[in-house]
Amino acid sequence: MSPSTSWDDFRLVKAIADHQSLGGAADALGLNHSTVFRRLGALEAMLKTRMFERSRNGYSPTAAGERMVALASQMSDQINSFELKCAGRDVKPSGELRITTNDTMLVHLLTPIFAGFMLAYPEIRLEIVVSNTALNLSKRDADIAIRATRSPPETLVGRNIGTIAWAEYASPAMAAADRASARWIGYVEILSTLASMRELYDRVGAERIIYRVNTVLGLAEAIAANIGIGYLPCFIGDRTPGIIRTSEPITALNTHLWLLTHPDLRDSARVRAFMSFAGAELSKQRKALEGVIA
Repeated sequence: MSPSTSWDDFRLVKAIADHQSLGGAADALGLNHSTVFRRLGALEAMLKTRMFERSRNGYSPTAAGERMVALASQMSDQINSFELKCAGRDVKPSGELRITTNDTMLVHLLTPIFAGFMLAYPEIRLEIVVSNTALNLSKRDADIAIRATRSPPETLVGRNIGTIAWAEYASPAMAAADRASARWIGYVEILSTLASMRELYDRVGAERIIYRVNTVLGLAEAIAANIGIGYLPCFIGDRTPGIIRTSEPITALNTHLWLLTHPDLRDSARVRAFMSFAGAELSKQRKALEGVIA
């Protein structure tokens, strides 16, 4: 029997093309560099054609390589679709459930809810992926996303838990200082489109922002360290030691908390179980999320 290509060969070629290097492909596939080098050489020898051109800029697919990458992408999409449909047909809340959220939600809101869920459903194993970027639920990067957003992707379905209010916060010393010369804290340029940054630019101007971070948790710590004044979600600012709220909730900064999943997974028993449990528990936190002080 003559040798033939396998799905692993297609994955290999696509990974090299995506990363333009053997090292990047090795990391993505969980292999070592020498294994990737050997497998690519064996594949090219078997097909009697080169898959890549090697240059200072990395590995670029040849015409044959491009065809193989295109086929690999189609196969990957079909496999992901098949897995989604199979995963959505389980009838018992068991197995692994992958959830993505950001560090802020995890630290200040979700960990006790995850603990309670695991007690209620001991046959479900949770894998939590902390990321401030949107993962692709269509490709099974995660089963459920818990996100603060005003407009969730149209490709996902889920539940709007409620409003997340934002307000201004400062340390007691900074709150007592002259506001005309107050220092302000904001987010780095990549997050400049956030409503809180637009508000900050309009209110005080970029020149008075003397410290920038790329996480809400980092901004809260900076306020507590008396570096400056900044905007925070109320459920974080009100619970952070060493800072006080110095304004009412600012309506223009409102966002929403969403529980989201892929349509093919919404009938999965473990997804339904988590959406129901987490939805009920998060709803108990609605006043804190809305910035209502008891």
